[in-house]
Amino acid sequence: MLLIPVRVGPSSIHGLGLFPVAPLRAGAPIWRFESGFDQRFSDAEASHWPASAQAHLRWFAWRERDSGLWVLSGDHACFMNHAESPNTGMAPGGPDGVTCALRDIAEDEELTCNYRAFDAEAEAKLRS
Repeated sequence: MLLIPVRVGPSSIHGLGLFPVAPLRAGAPIWRFESGFDQRFSDAEASHWPASAQAHLRWFAWRERDSGLWVLSGDHACFMNHAESPNTGMAPGGPDGVTCALRDIAEDEELTCNYRAFDAEAEAKLRS
């Protein structure tokens, strides 16, 4: 669940991106998993879905490395694009499981994350 107000707009990285509507200070919490709003799905659960729903899951969700479960955010967090030097991530010494601003981020600066840091499907997604 996003913890800050954002907008979705055209990205210079890929398609659509996620942009804060106000400046963020380094360390500001940006996203956390909120059970009941965000969802986790197994391959077995998703295998019963129509092909279009499975494709949506593969495109917009990410796979946890430890559990192998798909995580689908209930909001626009799925529009955050990859960067090798992202401006968001897990802050050293920060709250566990909370994505934070890794540095000050300007209003309307695209929010980015490093898919390799959390998504077991990162390499496949980055090739497409």
